[in-house]
Amino acid sequence: MHNRGMEFRYLGNSGLKISEITYGNWITHGSQVENDVATQCVRAALDAGITTFDTADVYANTAAETVLGDALAGERRESLEIFTKVYWPTGPGGPNDSGLSRKHISESINGSLRRLRTDYVDLYQAHRFDTETPLEETMQAFADVVRAGKALYIGVSEWTADQIRAGSVLASDLGVQLISSQPQYSMLWRVIEGEVVPTCEELGISQIVWSPIAQGVLTGTYLPGQPPPAGSRATDANGANFISRLMRDDILEAVQQLRPVAQEVDLTLAQLAVAWVLQNPNVASALVGASRPEQVEENVKAAGVVLPASTMKQIDDVFGELVVRDPAITALGAPAGRPT
Repeated sequence: MHNRGMEFRYLGNSGLKISEITYGNWITHGSQVENDVATQCVRAALDAGITTFDTADVYANTAAETVLGDALAGERRESLEIFTKVYWPTGPGGPNDSGLSRKHISESINGSLRRLRTDYVDLYQAHRFDTETPLEETMQAFADVVRAGKALYIGVSEWTADQIRAGSVLASDLGVQLISSQPQYSMLWRVIEGEVVPTCEELGISQIVWSPIAQGVLTGTYLPGQPPPAGSRATDANGANFISRLMRDDILEAVQQLRPVAQEVDLTLAQLAVAWVLQNPNVASALVGASRPEQVEENVKAAGVVLPASTMKQIDDVFGELVVRDPAITALGAPAGRPT
């Protein structure tokens, strides 16, 4: 079980290595947490050996990118992998302030680079699939961003297997590398296993997974029949709507049953959850956020851990039918039209 410090994996079929733990500043930066704490969390990530940082223009309506750019100022740029995303509405939310049109992609990358205080991002990701823009237009715009040197690689988030395949074909034709997918994935949420993962393995695309601890549910902090602790994600206005579907007593009871399983391999429940997603060979990195620097140090201990088959089976046995697996959910949860 020994953790040998940070480990690195190739992202997709590329020469780019990223840290097994990616520091994500989703709803934790710019909204829940004041900027000085955010900066402390980024420092803790760097100290823990994390080199990969993921954000998006929509997080806190562009404030998260600014916070991350400020926190990383003064670091050697070549030693970092900085990822961001485009799709959701930004700015005042005008008719072209969202989606994956050539106009919005072109304007968004420039805004992101300015806020992140860098000349390029290592990975530029389509934050959702845009049903209102021809995929050819989107991929051409991404290819132009890469050719301009503003992004080195491209990725997607929460696309279906079919959408990923279509995007990959176009990327290949355009001579750019589509190397990543960023889906939700955890012990409880395995919808990518049926279709997305096999498709991505075939196409040379890795997963960078978000919510490996299921918005905190897999930490064991929330007890069945008890109100959530003050200050926790479930009590935060931003976090609560994401976590509510998991705050069921049957799920919370199952999580408590994992305590001895985690103890057996000398991990906390949160570390076990992060280590679990990293057992999937198609997963390059687990995205972890933090509202306190100590959380970063704790989560990093999941890197490099190899879980025995017996532990993996115990986890499956504990959750059983509670696991969500239906691959159709990716499409069902997708925006039907461009958001405004």
